[in-house]
Amino acid sequence: MSTGRDPGLQPERTRLAWRRTLLTVTVVTALAVRLAATGDPTGALIAGATVLVWGALLVLCWPRGTGTGPARSGGRTLPLVAVGTVVLALLGVLLVLRGLW
Repeated sequence: MSTGRDPGLQPERTRLAWRRTLLTVTVVTALAVRLAATGDPTGALIAGATVLVWGALLVLCWPRGTGTGPARSGGRTLPLVAVGTVVLALLGVLLVLRGLW
C-alpha cells in the first residue's frame, strides 16, 4: 500500500475546481441580474457591470475548467480571478444597499 499522493488525479481536481469557480460566478451573476431587474437605472448599471465581470471571468476560467487552456499563463490567471471575485462582491453589496434605500 502506497501512502504517496497520486499526481495523476491532480489535473482532474484542478479542472473541477475551475468549473466550480465558474459555476459559482454564473449563479452570482444570475442572482445579481434578477435582483437588479426592477427597472431602476442604477440597478441596471450594476447588473451590466456584473455581466461584464462575469464575461471576463468566463474567458479566464473556461480554458482551465475544460482542460483546453495552457497549464501556465504566466501566473496571471489566479490574481485576475481573485480581483474579479472581489469586484463581484462589491457589486453585490451595492445591489443590497440600493435595495435598502
